[in-house]
Amino acid sequence: MIEVSHVSRNFGDFRAVNDVSFSIPRGQIVGLLGPNGAGKTTTMRMITGFLNPTSGSILIDGIDISQNPVEAKKKIGYMPESAPLYGDMIVEDYLKYIADMHGQDALVKVPALCAECGLKEVMSKNISELSRGNRQRVALAHALMHDPEILILDEPTSGLDPNQVEDVRAIIREIGKTRTVIVSTHILSEVETICSRAIIIAGGKLVADSSIENLKNSIGSSSSVSITLAGKASEEACEIAKAINGVSGISVNQLEDGKAQLTISVNGDAEIRPQLIKELVEKGFDLYEATISKNSLEDVFHALTGATNEQ
Repeated sequence: MIEVSHVSRNFGDFRAVNDVSFSIPRGQIVGLLGPNGAGKTTTMRMITGFLNPTSGSILIDGIDISQNPVEAKKKIGYMPESAPLYGDMIVEDYLKYIADMHGQDALVKVPALCAECGLKEVMSKNISELSRGNRQRVALAHALMHDPEILILDEPTSGLDPNQVEDVRAIIREIGKTRTVIVSTHILSEVETICSRAIIIAGGKLVADSSIENLKNSIGSSSSVSITLAGKASEEACEIAKAINGVSGISVNQLEDGKAQLTISVNGDAEIRPQLIKELVEKGFDLYEATISKNSLEDVFHALTGATNEQ
């Protein structure tokens, strides 16, 4: 559905995007991630046709957006972070106006999008009077007005309260069942919640492109077990842990009151806790806590972009 091939974009002597390639099939929700200044917004603007690549090509359902922009853009709905809405218009009138601009039947499209985007309670209000959450809903309805096959969302939940965030996420999940969706956001938990795949750009270059689970398993061990204990020397506990199959590393933090915290790195999906706890108790250790934590997308993001200076 979207084919980005060896795309670069220069602004004078500065190269904002450097030889980026990826492909997104129909019906996939993809998170586009990166630090500020990494090239995300420039990439999105090239995909939507707002900017032309300096080199490379972008195909939208087989159509080169640089060569045939009108036909390619008909397949794209774009919601920028700060949606350019007309604040002095009533929501219903605004959506009818957008429907007319796109050559859509307003009597059919506006009620349908009102229901899909949860706008029933605000249709008679001025856009300037709306909360940020409802303004985002109006912007989403605008982006969906012409039934685009591709939807590109830039920070769709920025500035929303938790209830509004979950509402917008639910809408995106539903939309993603029938459309290709790209979500650019700094909220990494959002990508884990609604996306099946993440593309990470840093310093203008693509540094990762994979499923969320594969990315989380790509850095070091995929999980770790934290044990807080006392009663005997922590060195002995380390020896017990090292002998268990699946353990790849151990670090020790000495706490107050004679307690110690062991952080045990685990290979793959190995479950070491039952055996570890059983053997520690048999050896006379007092156990206070045993927790397991998995790599998050945030861990991956820091590992891949932490050394990249923002530009």
